[in-house]
Amino acid sequence: LDMLLTGRMISAEEAARIGLINESVPEQKLEDRVDELTDLISTKSPLAIAEGKPVLATQLGLPLHEAYDLASRYMVDGALGNDCIEGIDAFLSKRNPMWTKDREK
Repeated sequence: LDMLLTGRMISAEEAARIGLINESVPEQKLEDRVDELTDLISTKSPLAIAEGKPVLATQLGLPLHEAYDLASRYMVDGALGNDCIEGIDAFLSKRNPMWTKDREK
């Protein structure tokens, strides 16, 4: 609210400290950090990412209890799919998951 009402500029470090952004990195390390994050994201279930993004966007416009209900339904649906089963199996087997991109059980 402070920034909205006053127009006060803040540093990237302060934005990270107050939770406005996830992290701040020096400009010379930005490309490397982007590569690290994209490499990490690419190891995750494409189905979970594809379905999770619109759920998150929808949650932002909902009252808190409705946002929690939506997230709960999404997590239950996801837990019933092949990618969740594969992720758990891969973890327990200490191997990389082989995502199916298939919602079916």
